[in-house]
Amino acid sequence: TRGFNVDIGVVEIIGKNSKNNYIRKQLEIDFIANIGNKKFYIQSAYSLASYEKQEQELRPLRKIDDSFAKIIIVRERIKSRVNEDGVFIIGLKDFLLNENVFSDIYEY
Repeated sequence: TRGFNVDIGVVEIIGKNSKNNYIRKQLEIDFIANIGNKKFYIQSAYSLASYEKQEQELRPLRKIDDSFAKIIIVRERIKSRVNEDGVFIIGLKDFLLNENVFSDIYEY
């Protein structure tokens, strides 16, 4: 756990259904890692190969209205990057082997 307190999370959104009625929906955040005054929202995915999968993982992160780090960890080996939404995307192996990954994310 690298000293973090880890929880799961939910983001509630309000939308409309096909009858134009308001509905509430909950989107899951896989992990919320807290240490001191820092918080990291983490989604995990096998792959982000399709647009639909990318949107599925990004949607709850986009609904979070604070400035804490948002991360997607994928199983495939990829070059770490920050997307246009400010979400840090990293491969699982790099995430697990880099002891400084959380401080590296804050430097981006």
